[in-house]
Amino acid sequence: MKLTGQGRLLRVFVGERDVIDHKALYEVIVLKAREGGLAGATVLRGMMGFGARSRTLHTAKILRLSEDLPMVVEIVDSEERIAAFLPVVEELFRRSGCGGLVTTERAEVIQYTAGG
Repeated sequence: MKLTGQGRLLRVFVGERDVIDHKALYEVIVLKAREGGLAGATVLRGMMGFGARSRTLHTAKILRLSEDLPMVVEIVDSEERIAAFLPVVEELFRRSGCGGLVTTERAEVIQYTAGG
């Protein structure tokens, strides 16, 4: 797959404990992105955060280990492919009953190559 120039960054913010069909929601999003042939996805685990569902601060500090840290799934691809994937994300949120935040922004793809 060739991906250069103007692209789109999709960010999906969920909680670590959010699940769908007994799997972590962030994991299912990544698997669906791979099935859909998107360029790639990365999951980032937040050290601290809060969101719309809970104003309680979730943190990874040693003395107060949270079991529901924020997770961010980042996917970069063309504008068209990201737009086509958004309904998949919406359906996963609907089926899971979990809340979250979904954002997109422009991304200038400088390099997208396989190593080796």
